[in-house]
Amino acid sequence: MDTEQGSNNFILQIHNLKKYFFVTSGVVFSKVAGVIKAVDDASFSIRRGETLGLVGESGCGKTTLGRCILRLEAPTSGQVLFQGNNLADLKESALRTLRRNIQVIFQDPFSSLNPRMTIEQIIGEAPGVFRLVHTLREKKERVAELLTTVGLRPSMAPRYPHELSGGQRQRVGIARALSLAPAFIVCDEPVSALDVSIQAQIINLLEALQEKFGLTYLFIAHDLSVVRHISDRVAVMYLGKIAELAPSADLYARPLHPYTQALWSAAPIPDPEIEESRTRIILEGDVPSPANPPAGCRFCTRCPQVMPRCREVEPELRELSPGHRVACHLYP
Repeated sequence: MDTEQGSNNFILQIHNLKKYFFVTSGVVFSKVAGVIKAVDDASFSIRRGETLGLVGESGCGKTTLGRCILRLEAPTSGQVLFQGNNLADLKESALRTLRRNIQVIFQDPFSSLNPRMTIEQIIGEAPGVFRLVHTLREKKERVAELLTTVGLRPSMAPRYPHELSGGQRQRVGIARALSLAPAFIVCDEPVSALDVSIQAQIINLLEALQEKFGLTYLFIAHDLSVVRHISDRVAVMYLGKIAELAPSADLYARPLHPYTQALWSAAPIPDPEIEESRTRIILEGDVPSPANPPAGCRFCTRCPQVMPRCREVEPELRELSPGHRVACHLYP
């Protein structure tokens, strides 16, 4: 855990967060047949104004963790402290007042926008619900302002989502997230469904908006080059657990966990000389099922440096250098 965790530097603090999905069998008398440990004892903090990148393979629990923060999923146990309030314990009425400050940008701009609503209705709905606008004129002005902020023309307001390109739709999703003037935004793979040329534009837009409005991001992704570009710190997740957490530059220069090293070796570098000199780490086997994770270290079944202790004792996430934490028995 962060030594400064009690200070006001942190907008979000996650303590021992767990999210288990219980698998049942039987139609009439159902009973628990198994437990899927999607997020298992995750702990980290996010400072005000920073971007924390969260990376890992598909199915490792990244999106589930983000949904727990948003309270789209109720955590099984643990704490999600946002500005000192434990979101995991709040009733719906109290949670509603905090939702203004926590928003989300979804992965798929094709399915996250209601096809039966115009762009004006999509962006203007939340300010109307929270009574930030009181007249139709105020609503139209607010929508026009937000469209301009994300690089779209206000004349697009009467259009429907199917009339826009993928990049334009994602800009609408960003405008919707900004409509309540939030302090914290969960970006759930916001560029993975877009063309590479459009990805850079959206990333640059998110950075500009962060600087303009003082936003804090949790940036969930699997594209390591994107994470490296936008993140101040990076958390690496594997099978529901945080394997490594460090400042972005430090993590790319000196990855410590064998899983992080394998991820980094697979990320292409746009310098042919450096790329040719690198050694690719090939992981054998498949990711174990979160319904039946291995004992000890979660990565022990695929780790090229596995030791007997790794199969028996689960490593703790410990700080080895200022801000650099790793859960691995290679570093006693």
